[in-house]
Amino acid sequence: MTDPDLTARKAAARKAAFVRRAEAHALHGNGATAAHLSEVLAGYRGVPLAGYAQMRTEIDPTPAMEEAAAHGPVALPVIIGAGQALNFRAWTPGCAMADGEFGARIPAEGDWIEPEILIVPLVAFSRTGGRLGYGGGFYDRTLEGLRAKRPTMAIGFAYSAQEDADLPLEATDQWLDLIVTETGVIEPRR
Repeated sequence: MTDPDLTARKAAARKAAFVRRAEAHALHGNGATAAHLSEVLAGYRGVPLAGYAQMRTEIDPTPAMEEAAAHGPVALPVIIGAGQALNFRAWTPGCAMADGEFGARIPAEGDWIEPEILIVPLVAFSRTGGRLGYGGGFYDRTLEGLRAKRPTMAIGFAYSAQEDADLPLEATDQWLDLIVTETGVIEPRR
């Protein structure tokens, strides 16, 4: 059963985080660097990786994904349906793209890949590794399923302004292993 108070707190946290993210994106825009993300990923060359196609005011992981693609498989998430885990289709720089659910760009064709590292888009995060997404639960279901099979690293990628020390979380929320922002890398402490 859903706790109406927690649902309201999450909605309020999302609303505030969207404002902070939009302000950070306006400040940094395409100038926001993925250099710290590239540095982290350099330690995992060749490990199957999933990134995401930037939407709206999300920080853009594309430069780090392009670099990683030179060393191993990179994929993008594909929404199969509501209430389901994400699938991941192979992505390469310049590959043919199509419109997916919610306006996300996805590879038009390609092999399905099971990643061991996920670069996760965020609405908000906490220094303890908590993550607030868009509310569909896609990444929570996906990470839970992947982690049941093997160790799977979740790297949250966000602007530093998206940090929220009082993030409302629930038992089904999956934790981040690292958080990377335009200012550096945060190793969560729980």
